Amino acid sequence: MRRNLAIAAILFAGVSTFANAQVPPFFERIATIEAVKMLPADRDRTKRAIAEIVTAANDGNLLIYVDGEQNGLGFVDIVDPANPRPAGFLPLPGELTSVTARGPRAYAVADTSPDKRTPSGYLAVVDIPSRREIARCDLGGQPDAIAISPDGRFLAVAIENERDERHDNGRMPQSPGGFLAILSPNEAGVDCAGLRRVDLTGLAAFAPEDPEPEFVDINANNEAVVTLQENNHIAIVDLSSGRVTAHFPAGTVTLDKIDATRDGAIRPVQRVENLFREPDAVKWLDANRFVTANEGDLRSGSRGFTIWNRSGAVEWDSGNFLEHLSISLGHYPELRSGNRGNEPEGIEIATYGGERLIFVGSERASIVTIWRDEGPGRAPSFLQTLPTGVGPEGLLAIPARGLFVAASEVDNPQSGLRSTLTIYRRGASVAAYPTILSANGADGMPIAWGALSGLTADRAQPGLLHAVTDSFYAHAKILTIDATQTPARIIAETVVTRDGRPAANLDIEGIAARAGGGFWLVSEGNPERQEGALPDLLLRVSATGTIEREIRLPEAIARHALRFGFEGVAVVGEGADETAWIAIQREWKDDPKGLAKILRYRVADDAWSVLHYPLGETPAGWMGLSEIAAIGPDEFAVIERNNQWGEAAIKRIYRFSVAGLTPAAPGSMQIPVLRKTLLRDVVPDLARTGGTILEKLEGFAVDRAGRMFAVTDNDGVQGVSGETQFLRLGPLPPR
Repeated sequence: MRRNLAIAAILFAGVSTFANAQVPPFFERIATIEAVKMLPADRDRTKRAIAEIVTAANDGNLLIYVDGEQNGLGFVDIVDPANPRPAGFLPLPGELTSVTARGPRAYAVADTSPDKRTPSGYLAVVDIPSRREIARCDLGGQPDAIAISPDGRFLAVAIENERDERHDNGRMPQSPGGFLAILSPNEAGVDCAGLRRVDLTGLAAFAPEDPEPEFVDINANNEAVVTLQENNHIAIVDLSSGRVTAHFPAGTVTLDKIDATRDGAIRPVQRVENLFREPDAVKWLDANRFVTANEGDLRSGSRGFTIWNRSGAVEWDSGNFLEHLSISLGHYPELRSGNRGNEPEGIEIATYGGERLIFVGSERASIVTIWRDEGPGRAPSFLQTLPTGVGPEGLLAIPARGLFVAASEVDNPQSGLRSTLTIYRRGASVAAYPTILSANGADGMPIAWGALSGLTADRAQPGLLHAVTDSFYAHAKILTIDATQTPARIIAETVVTRDGRPAANLDIEGIAARAGGGFWLVSEGNPERQEGALPDLLLRVSATGTIEREIRLPEAIARHALRFGFEGVAVVGEGADETAWIAIQREWKDDPKGLAKILRYRVADDAWSVLHYPLGETPAGWMGLSEIAAIGPDEFAVIERNNQWGEAAIKRIYRFSVAGLTPAAPGSMQIPVLRKTLLRDVVPDLARTGGTILEKLEGFAVDRAGRMFAVTDNDGVQGVSGETQFLRLGPLPPR
């Protein structure tokens, strides 16, 4: 099989499997719990709390994870995996980096280095039932990963002694070098006096005097495979003798048709040669093969994962597959284009129902892909993609219970988007994710998309929708969506142009299909920007994306504008009766608190007028509008939401009528206030996905058949997971 797997052939043949492969039970996300919930009552919950590496105990009924920010181990009860519950927190000194467990004990390692030049750390043995530390060993260096052998005889710790990236621009070598530590558990906890150091210097061609072991895994023969990430090298160590029995370079890959330029546009058109793999996580696939996630670090990032033979031969490499998949799913991190792309970092291997499965975590794309091993010398079969929290770091298979767990370490207390542990269960007959993806364009590459900020229904064809992308990307696009398929499929893209070139300085937030063809778009301005203040614009655009008219607000309205401006546009009527209605996101300077503007623009006489929309209250953050859609000649629906994630989220769709109301002229002191009625609370729809309730519900439309659709904005995968939920909300209820 060619390394460059065809995305369309895989994703659209049964959504997420090869056309000629038997469809297995799918994993589905059933619960998400935030790491902050495991903190003791006396801890400050406004500080960062992270779930990084995770393991399981008590027959898979208890999760144990390291929190390097809060300095301790967190415990999560998953007896009922769909309802995880906090089960304790054990403070431990230093930065906890990894944990493993066997029987009644957990083994955690922590970095206590005062600085990079004097690395130090320890191994803590924890009695799980009592949540108590019972033993501690000095490791003589900075630990990064720990593994326990299947028979429980050995613990192997990768002592990285990582370089100081602020010293000499992070160049290697930097002393002291790392090593592999081998210990043996005993009745007292662990035999500290029997610690053995395996020297890993002199192996790699690059910086051989400064090995930086990153990750370790142990097979049934008590052999450890160790990645030396920055050295781009791999070693195999016999734990009984403490000898390096094999070692080899991780080599390079050449990738065609990837995006390797950070320029605000996703364009997979480049060829990059001889990228060092620089593998991070590694797991044995069987006694003779193992798998690496090739994150890259010091010199490059090869953006894929590799199946190796113990001799050092590459049996299979994913090439550019994960890059193209991330683009198709809207999970491509454009701001990482110049470096590591989707950035594979985590690997997990386990057998479910007789099938050997490979789980690959892409840290920057915030997804886990699942593959079925087809045996030595054969390419694995891609099965499905799981959405995760932001920055999946720890992957954990619990096959005895049919479960899988992803620990995502990115935590942002200020935005309310917290680090999470996400639980998935195997057994679903249909993959619940993705809910929307893109087909290949004319160039054979997946249509690039993300940051969907507005939605409208096609005027003629039921199930056909159009969306727009916002200013996260350098060029605005109009995307055509076929919602008759599941998942919905982006089938075409149109770049918005001005004078024959992609239009600059636009933040397209809303779209409405015109009766005569083409669209109305709104671009949100920013009059508060210190350099190059931008106006709010109403744009008439042809079906081919050409801007035909740019309409600004009259001064009587524009002088009160703030940066939370044009967010949605709807259109009713045609010809001389064509009228655009625009939703302003939040109150402007002249608005009473809790009242946002709804603007009317009559095309024929270029006349503006104003109504007020009453915003609801929120216990945190702010409330605003993020969409308006016409659902009748004088009736509209709006998305009203706050800017909160998770339990604090408010995401609702309201309807209102303008019948009998006379909008006020610009500058009027008396503005009629609309009366709204709840059309749908969307929080339950988002909660049913099993993940964190997403913040930006931004698109809503009703198609020609009267069916409601909504979509979330993934902010271009910047600081968020990249997850997009395309929601099918059923028929529009009668008024």
